[in-house]
Amino acid sequence: MRASLAALLVLCAAGMVAVPAAARPVTAPAAAPTVIGLQLRGAIGPATARYIERGLEKARMRGAPFVILRIDTPGGLETSMRGIIKAILAAPMPVVGYVAPAGARAASAGTYILYACSVAAMAPATNVGAATPVSLGGSEPAPPTAHDGAAGPPMSAEQRKILNDSIAYIRALAELRGRNAAWAEQAVRGAASLPAEEALQAHVIDLIAPDLPSLLRQLNGRTVTVHGHALTLATAGVGVRWMRPGWRTRLLADLTNPLIAYGLLLIGIWGLIFEGFHPGGVLPGVVGVVALLVALFAFQLLPTDFAGLALIGVGSALMGAEFFFPTYGSLGIGGLIAFVIGSLVLFDSGVPGMHISRALIGAIAFVGGLVILGIVYLGTRALRRPPATGIQAMVGAIVAADEDIQSSGRVRYGGELWHAVASRPLQRGQRARIVKVEGLQLWVEPL
Repeated sequence: MRASLAALLVLCAAGMVAVPAAARPVTAPAAAPTVIGLQLRGAIGPATARYIERGLEKARMRGAPFVILRIDTPGGLETSMRGIIKAILAAPMPVVGYVAPAGARAASAGTYILYACSVAAMAPATNVGAATPVSLGGSEPAPPTAHDGAAGPPMSAEQRKILNDSIAYIRALAELRGRNAAWAEQAVRGAASLPAEEALQAHVIDLIAPDLPSLLRQLNGRTVTVHGHALTLATAGVGVRWMRPGWRTRLLADLTNPLIAYGLLLIGIWGLIFEGFHPGGVLPGVVGVVALLVALFAFQLLPTDFAGLALIGVGSALMGAEFFFPTYGSLGIGGLIAFVIGSLVLFDSGVPGMHISRALIGAIAFVGGLVILGIVYLGTRALRRPPATGIQAMVGAIVAADEDIQSSGRVRYGGELWHAVASRPLQRGQRARIVKVEGLQLWVEPL
C-alpha cells in the first residue's frame, strides 16, 4: 500500500507539472502576405477593363495589402480607360503601376492609367506619354498647341471639347497623386513622351525598378495615401500572385478583336445571302444569323462607324445580286466599291489596336473583283452562244427519217416525231438537217 500510494503521488505531481506546459500556446510563424499582380498588355478594350475590375475586386475580397499593375500598352478606348481608372481610384488598397519589362510603354490611355496609380514605377528603357486624345467617331486627332504657346492648326468645337476634357482629367489625376501636372498637360496637348530616367527627374513617376524584386525592395516602407488615409507599404517577404483572365474575359477579348469581329460580320452576311440563294440549306442561314448577332454585339463595344457597317451590308448585297441580274458588272463593281469604303471607315478612329489591316481589305477586294470579272466573262460568253431553245435552236439540228420519204413524211427530232418536207428523197434511218421551221412542219435536206 505504501508503494502504491507513493507511485500515485508521483503521477499526480508529474501531471501538475505537465498541465501548465501543455497549456502554453504554440505560436506558428506568420505566413507572408500575398499581393495580387495584374497585367495590362496590348490595346485597351472592354475585355481589358473587365479583367482589371475583376482583379481589383478579388484583391479586395482576399485582403491583399496592395496590387501591382504591370503596364505595356499603346493605348486604346477612352471608355475602357475611364472604367479602369474608376476601379483603381475606388480600390481600398494601393495600386502600384509598373511599366515593364524593358521596351514596354504606357502610351496614350496608358499614361492616364499610370497617373491614376498610387505609385508609378518604370523599368529602364521604357517610355510614357503621347496622350493626345483621339475622337472615337472616325475624325482626325485634335490638333495640338505649340510649345511656345502659339496656337496650332485650327480646331473644331468638338475637338476643342475633347482636348480640354482630357487635359482636365489628367491634371486632376496628377494633382490627386502629387505628380507633375504641367507635363501631364503637355503629354495631352502636345503628345509629349519621356523615357524612364527623364520621367523620374520630371516627377512624372516615383521610382525606377529594373525588375520585380527591386520594385518590392523600393516599395518597402513607402507611405501612400488611399481615400485620405496614409498607409505604409510593407513588402518584406511578400509574394506576388499573378492573376490570369477568366474564360469569359478571354472570350470577350477575342470577340472584340476588330479582325475577328470583321470576319464574323462577313460570315454572317454571306451566310444569309447563300441561304437566300439556296433556300432549304438551313446550315448557312443558322451560321450566318449566329455570326451576325455576335458581330453586332462586338461592334457595339468597339468604336464602330455604323455608316461603314451599312456600306459593307449594301455592298455585299449588290455583289450577290450580280449573280442574278444581267448588269454586266455594274452591280458587282458598285457593290465592291461600297464594300471597300465601308471596310476602310468601319474602325477609322485612330485608336491603337482598333483597326482592320488594309492588306486584308485589299486581299478580300481583290478576290471579290476576280469573282465579278468571272461572272462578267461567263455572261458575255453566254450571249455569244447560239440559242439553246426555240425555233432558232432547231435550225441546223440533225434529224433521222422515220420512214422512206419521197417529198414529205415523218422524221424523229429530240425523241419526237415531226412532219417534214424533204428537198430530196430520204430512206428510213437516213439523217438530214433542218433548214426551216414553220409551225409544226420541218423542211429538211439530206446530209
